[in-house]
Amino acid sequence: MHVLFVCSGNVCRSVIAERLTLAVAAEHGLQELSAESAGVRALVGFPVEPLAAQTIVGLGGDAANFKARRLKPELVHRAELVLTMTEQIRDQVRDLVPEALPRTFTLLEAYRIAKVSGARTVVGLHAARDDLAYVGRENISDPVGLSPQQFCDVGDRIAEALVPLLLALHAHQHPQATLRTRGTANGQPPQLLVLPGGRDDSDRRAESPKTAVEPTRHAAESAG
Repeated sequence: MHVLFVCSGNVCRSVIAERLTLAVAAEHGLQELSAESAGVRALVGFPVEPLAAQTIVGLGGDAANFKARRLKPELVHRAELVLTMTEQIRDQVRDLVPEALPRTFTLLEAYRIAKVSGARTVVGLHAARDDLAYVGRENISDPVGLSPQQFCDVGDRIAEALVPLLLALHAHQHPQATLRTRGTANGQPPQLLVLPGGRDDSDRRAESPKTAVEPTRHAAESAG
């Protein structure tokens, strides 16, 4: 699965998500998982913001050899899943490539839908979207100009939504796969593999639409 992450300047949030995804793919041996990022107002050619780079390293990723780039239609076309940092940017992606609507979500939106509905495919996430409409903001704020701790908090928020989402989607696509992770020591399963609280399709249909559930924040174990 190829994932595109989109934020504003493409030097903080989206590159944190991109490099975290690549780290997850490397750690778990997910050869088919790839990622890239872009910004709707990208600082084209800029490297990762220094505090964002520290956050990436703290989360187990590699911040080297990166240059920011502007969002273009071809990036959206080749992505199987587009995850944005804000609702406004999500809508900008849809305006740029209308046919990408079924595979475009904010990161927090996709995580919430997967957790509540039990959806484990991009198609399933989109199918559950209307039943799980959420009145509120599902945005990850830009940390540019803020403190190192606030960058760390943004990185943790991205990680605690993104990692379980990626692993859940992978587990559905490859049910026989054995995930390799440092968290499997002493025979313990990876703690982030299962999204707690998921319901199957029959449960979701039995309940009334327009369920509003906030994403649950978990303490991040790998703060930068």
